[in-house]
Amino acid sequence: MASAGPPASIASIGVPTETKRDEQRVALTPDGVRELVSQGLEVRIQAGAGQGAGLDDDAFATAGARIVDREEAWAAHLVVKVKEPQPAEFGFLRPDLVLFTYLHLAAYPEVGRALLEAGTTAIAYETVQLDDGSLPLLAPMSEIAGRLAAQVGAHLLERPHGGRGVLIGGCTGVRPARVVVIGAGTVGWNAARIATAMDAEVFLLDRSPQHLRRLEAQRQGRLTNLVSSRGLLERLVPSADLLIGAVLLPGDRAPTLVEEELVRRMKPGSVIVDVAIDQGGCIATSRETTHTDPVVTIHGVQHYAVGNMPGAVPFTSTEALVSVTLPYILAIAGRGLVEAVTERPELVSGLNTIDGAVCHPGVAKALGVPNRHPMACLH
Repeated sequence: MASAGPPASIASIGVPTETKRDEQRVALTPDGVRELVSQGLEVRIQAGAGQGAGLDDDAFATAGARIVDREEAWAAHLVVKVKEPQPAEFGFLRPDLVLFTYLHLAAYPEVGRALLEAGTTAIAYETVQLDDGSLPLLAPMSEIAGRLAAQVGAHLLERPHGGRGVLIGGCTGVRPARVVVIGAGTVGWNAARIATAMDAEVFLLDRSPQHLRRLEAQRQGRLTNLVSSRGLLERLVPSADLLIGAVLLPGDRAPTLVEEELVRRMKPGSVIVDVAIDQGGCIATSRETTHTDPVVTIHGVQHYAVGNMPGAVPFTSTEALVSVTLPYILAIAGRGLVEAVTERPELVSGLNTIDGAVCHPGVAKALGVPNRHPMACLH
């Protein structure tokens, strides 16, 4: 294992084309490139990287980027991506590389092992955490995923798509669909809000009474906020037409909250959307699927567990992602990683691996390896 640590200075930023199946997002926009170039930084965009999001090479080149091949994009000091490296990209990992992307290492331990073996410094968008506990780089994708969860669930409840033939909002004289959302974070709240706007009967469950109390002021329609418990899940899950899993433990694996026996008791043609699948899933029967083949039917229940849900709307998702990541990219590339974490201390919690060590407690627990304090790794 090499021992070099992150580069002292960063002059080049590389944006490779995403290779995860059905992933159409890109980690920078032309406007983002213009900001970086204006600071004297070199930006390398792999040819075709923005095509899926409706952003062509000419737009990036006009903004000041160099259009390069995959090898040159990965050879930059700082590589920014959307999703975790895929096995075909492991060979590009190296000790003097800083990688900034969504990692979800609890769900993808093989990626964690590759980062450790390569000695790469890896910063995960999803574990950058402010003092108030919020996750600023995860929030926009969680918002999109939550909204999509209600939209996808409503679609799958239609009979031509394998569902029970239930209109999510019902109609005059006919009850609406019952939607149960587990977890009242950004994903769950957005899923519940959209389902409520569709006139569904919605139950939003969370373990924190204080958090639910804060949401109560925004409650509208047929939305009921409930403090979650095992008994409540046992009563509500079998009655759900649509069950949405939306729990998150930053960096760690999602807890399994709905066991297989509860899924067996759900109505034939009902639907599960497990948004937590990128952290391992919170429904026992969930298995990661893709946008191309998104649904698996188990015990008569349709399971939608796409690991990169916001990839379904890559234009919206790319714009939303870059709006929050760009200030951090500027900080890391403009000042170097050590100065960047001093200026923006929330980046410390984003550090997942440095120089062959894991430096996030949740990730270390999920991978079953020792945890080191990130500042000890940086110095």
